[in-house]
Amino acid sequence: MPKMRDAEVPDLAVPPRDTGESKQAWVYRGIRQAILGGSLPRGARLPSTRSLAARWAVSRGIVELAFEQLRLEGYIASRVGSGSRVSARLPEDFSLRATAPARVPPVDVAVPAVAGAVSPTRVAAGLPFVARLADPALFPLDEWRSHVSRALRSLTAQQLGDDDPCGALSLRREIAAYLLATRGIRCDAEQVMIVTGIRQAIDLTARVVLQGEGRVLLEDPGYLSAVPLFSLSSHRVSPVPVDEEGISMEAVHRHADAALVYVTPAHQAPLGLTMSVSRRLALLGWARAHDAWVLEDDYDSEFNYSRAPLPALKALDDGGRVIHCGSFNKSLYASLRIGYVVMPDALRPALRQLRATTGRANSLVEQLALASFMRAGGLLRHLRVSRNVYLRRRDIVLAALRASLGERLRVSGEHAGFHFVLWLPDGVGERPVVQACAGAGLALQGLGEFCRERVLPPALVIGYAAAPDDALHAAARRLGEAIRSSG
Repeated sequence: MPKMRDAEVPDLAVPPRDTGESKQAWVYRGIRQAILGGSLPRGARLPSTRSLAARWAVSRGIVELAFEQLRLEGYIASRVGSGSRVSARLPEDFSLRATAPARVPPVDVAVPAVAGAVSPTRVAAGLPFVARLADPALFPLDEWRSHVSRALRSLTAQQLGDDDPCGALSLRREIAAYLLATRGIRCDAEQVMIVTGIRQAIDLTARVVLQGEGRVLLEDPGYLSAVPLFSLSSHRVSPVPVDEEGISMEAVHRHADAALVYVTPAHQAPLGLTMSVSRRLALLGWARAHDAWVLEDDYDSEFNYSRAPLPALKALDDGGRVIHCGSFNKSLYASLRIGYVVMPDALRPALRQLRATTGRANSLVEQLALASFMRAGGLLRHLRVSRNVYLRRRDIVLAALRASLGERLRVSGEHAGFHFVLWLPDGVGERPVVQACAGAGLALQGLGEFCRERVLPPALVIGYAAAPDDALHAAARRLGEAIRSSG
């Protein structure tokens, strides 16, 4: 392609800046909207960072940071000497239209009989390498006690009698503001429902959408508890393979009757990959065309180590097809039992009714304390501290494994979350390593445990977040020795 002169580069319009929006987020949003809206088609050259900084009256460093995030997300590509160009492969029928979300008729709720039990996962704090959860030792208990005390002192008789099945309004408002700032999701408190965690979010969504007979598509490999949870609401549970860009759309298209697709796009469980922009848009387009729903499990998006977390899939959802769920159990401490669901308007009546039918299990005092904690900046401070600790622990494990395995070390998904995948060297199987490490006091899960139909090369899921530094170092050395002796 011939090199374009500066005069041929489009002069991007300056978008209005939202109240409280950082300059970097503003520049990023403006360019992303221009790409998705079609004013910057695939292959189009972007203005230089210098000219765009002058045009939008910001520093060049801010523009460069926005460009870097767009590159990481796959919207643009840069080459020395030719500038930056749009690279995202967008479905032809997708754009960010300045229209109201598509109206979807409300869904009638039907609560099926519940049978069976959910198999527990084996995650545990302090135990390498199944420590795939927030470290409770990092939680600021003294600060939390002050917010709990404040919530008790300010509690009113009216609040004690509040029976809103969606939870405390003050907390729902804080969550809506938090999601806008950190995940790019525009929602109001009325769209947020408080639940006990992601498992309850899955259960409620499955009962409402599947109604006993709808088909649900799950990532393969995927979240261990997903199959038993969805099986409570339907026997039509179909695994769909995951490739390097996320859930396979070719496989999704083979299930035209699917009512729901469950995905973990920010940090796929367990592979740790991030779903590409193109795949996200293709999934949204498919859901809109097939009158289906997408359940987005955003379980550990707060913990990205190389960059800010990517915008949620829900942030791209202009058709109202995504149910977004997250959990403070994953970011604060496991026994908190407070999560949330962002409900599409068409599902709100059914989800509210089902939540009321199944009862409220969240403590009002803890909801009010969490709202106060978030309002005072406690959540963001805790995430910042935890992120640094988890990054250090990840690096301890990687350094010890590298010292043992050298060039044979191959990992993926290490850029974020509580775990990464360690791909075993040729000739080394999962079972021998798991058994050898069990004899040395280490708990390990092979990647095969997370697969339903998919057959992948031997690998281990390495959880490190909630284990102390010294234990991780020693455990990683023993693991490296076990792998060497097995090969």
